[in-house]
Amino acid sequence: MKNQSVKKIKPLTVTLFCSLILTASIIPSAFVYASEKSSDFSEDEEVLESSLVYVDKKDPYLMIEKVASKTFKRFADELQAIKAEPNIIKNIIREELMPYINYQYSAFKVIGKHLPKTTEQERKDFVPVFREYLVTSYAQVFTLYNNQPVEFSPSKDFSENRIVSVDTRIIMTGRDNIDVSFKVRKNRKTGDWKAYDMVAEGVSLLDTKQAELGSVIRQKGLSYVTELLKEKSDRDIVFKD
Repeated sequence: MKNQSVKKIKPLTVTLFCSLILTASIIPSAFVYASEKSSDFSEDEEVLESSLVYVDKKDPYLMIEKVASKTFKRFADELQAIKAEPNIIKNIIREELMPYINYQYSAFKVIGKHLPKTTEQERKDFVPVFREYLVTSYAQVFTLYNNQPVEFSPSKDFSENRIVSVDTRIIMTGRDNIDVSFKVRKNRKTGDWKAYDMVAEGVSLLDTKQAELGSVIRQKGLSYVTELLKEKSDRDIVFKD
């Protein structure tokens, strides 16, 4: 694959890019079917995705760049409406970001070692709620939109890889820049790539979330966590001073 020079895209929020891909790192083989057999959870997403401007999922580097650009352009275009009704941001996240995030994979990562103690129905209930939890989390972070530009490192040959890191750098004024790596994984059946984790300054965000929710799953069960995340997902988006 032909290398590209370092690219800059339009301004992106530091905090958003430190939360954007709050999705799973590699999981044990017992969980792999969550990403490979996504039809149980993603019918609505597939219908939605077919109605949007298509972003090629065959190139993980270009996918990350184009999705970020599209999302922030739409945010800028609808800013006036968003100020009047902040929950519009949730729709933008659902339509522009979620088709490129492997939320099924990340949901099973959060369940982790507690999987044998859950039922099939509990897992099916958890996955869509976890997706909406991500939507609300990302949408709230969008309210922190500011003018930090992001540089994308040159693309690399990924023809022999199933997992790649898309490295970026958030350019800061008056302080050290922030290095962010997006972990993207290829689906064996479709050949599509989707983001599954993000490492900011060496810290995997989903590993942090797994530790936080994993202890609650162990103590109170997956159904309890599902209801907990449902409450968090239903919260309105607010602009804070």
